[in-house]
Amino acid sequence: MLDEIFENTHRMERVVEEGGSDCYSNKVMTTLFFEPSTRTRLSFESAMSRLGGKVIGTENAAQFSSTIKGETLEDTIRVVSGYSDVIVIRHTDIGAAERAAAVATVPVLNAGDGAGEHPTQSLLDLYTIEKELGRLDNLHVVMIGDLANGRTVHSLSYLLANYKGIHISFTAPENVQIPTYVKKYLDEKGITYEEEHDLEKVAETADVLYQTRIQKERFTSLDEYEKASGKYIIDRKILAKMKQDSIILHPLPRAGEIAVEVDEDPRAAYFRQAQNGLFVRMALIDKCFS
Repeated sequence: MLDEIFENTHRMERVVEEGGSDCYSNKVMTTLFFEPSTRTRLSFESAMSRLGGKVIGTENAAQFSSTIKGETLEDTIRVVSGYSDVIVIRHTDIGAAERAAAVATVPVLNAGDGAGEHPTQSLLDLYTIEKELGRLDNLHVVMIGDLANGRTVHSLSYLLANYKGIHISFTAPENVQIPTYVKKYLDEKGITYEEEHDLEKVAETADVLYQTRIQKERFTSLDEYEKASGKYIIDRKILAKMKQDSIILHPLPRAGEIAVEVDEDPRAAYFRQAQNGLFVRMALIDKCFS
């Protein structure tokens, strides 16, 4: 399945290069974003537009939908299914996309559910790694930052478990360590991992540094946020430790955890990574209709 998606993603890059397609001019996509987003929402909407389709929806569904009147998520999805051919949902609650899919009469794409998972982001992350490094086996991946609430690292960990020779280093402040259920999954899949607090040490052997933002909105108190904030920053000092054929990824937005000075380094792949999101989401929309 992953190989099929990535093969189609390569094809979508060519579609964009050739000026897009009108193959889904009779299709409508609804975007329901109950949580703020720039890259995910716009890349999904751009993806549908590049395929000739139409987009309806709201970027702040928590306020500008009948949810504010007390309508349940399930009722919203039942109604929107009648207007759409595919629904893209981002929600604050873990499991919201699964709830939506259970009642929808059209395909539902999960654009992130709270601190749970972000499957389309992990697909574009994986696609970027393959595109940049030429392989998905035999990798040392370092995941950095808010690993407790970082849904992108949860999803990426699950996908990496499909490949051989994967070793993951989890580098996080004490109060935002990787959840036990993620480690349990990796144990079941035979993936080796470590929890290492020394970023300079793991950067020396890493193929991928996957940095994440400390998500202030996920913390219940300012004190807990400040315990985690600013602990791990990728700057020139870290660059000097890294291998020349390694890469730096970040799901974005960033909030100081990657210094701007890093942007000019060829190993900084996070803006190329964001661009790949368009192609992957085009491939997923195409899959919904094929």
